[in-house]
Amino acid sequence: MPSLPSPADHALAARAATEAGELLVHLRAELMAGGHHPGATGDVGDRSAHLFLMELLAREAPGDAVLSEEGRDDLRRLDHERVWIVDPVDGTREFSEPGRSDWAVHVALAIDGVAVVGAVALPARGITLSTDPPPPARPPHDDEVRILVSRSRPPHQARLIQEALGGRLVPMGSAGAKAMAVVLGEADVYAHAGGQYEWDNAAPAAVASAAGLHVSRLDGSPLRYNQADPWLPDLLICRPDLAMPVLRALRP
Repeated sequence: MPSLPSPADHALAARAATEAGELLVHLRAELMAGGHHPGATGDVGDRSAHLFLMELLAREAPGDAVLSEEGRDDLRRLDHERVWIVDPVDGTREFSEPGRSDWAVHVALAIDGVAVVGAVALPARGITLSTDPPPPARPPHDDEVRILVSRSRPPHQARLIQEALGGRLVPMGSAGAKAMAVVLGEADVYAHAGGQYEWDNAAPAAVASAAGLHVSRLDGSPLRYNQADPWLPDLLICRPDLAMPVLRALRP
């Protein structure tokens, strides 16, 4: 029987994401004040947050494996029941642009392939959303449906959803920022089809699921983590009452 996460696991995820985010906020201010090129700012942020998270998890969860976007993938993680999946800076481009708040820090714990623990920090907003305590459920509304899309490449699937449900497309930065906008009730649907990896969506999926939202792949199948190939290209997070209409709109 698979083990269950402990309250300490949830607390560690939230603390790790929050503290990495605080480090990044101060670091970004210093780098931008020093006139660093945006590309250099993003590189330094990625590396600094990665090292911070790796050190913290090694100290606080020494028996667990870790999969990080910025680290070398050690496939020995496949032999572990518990694997932390982290994205030190989700939305490096947005992190590198002065004044942008739509970037995030992701920290998740997958047990037997399921992301059961997660925290997403939105450091520029001073917010961390986690699986314990879960974010409160947001009631449905009668206003137009807000469908979140990438700033630069809205997927064809988002247009299909818009045609079926009406509403409007809302561009936003990182995956974590978009997912948390749905959790916070600032948007209604986040459908991604442009390609992601496990670290892009593990923590957002865990938090959104804890908040009572619909979370799946675009065909309605469940998300599975700690796979040999961490490529996990599509994601759907939406209000529960919109799940069936959205999935019908996406059927071939």
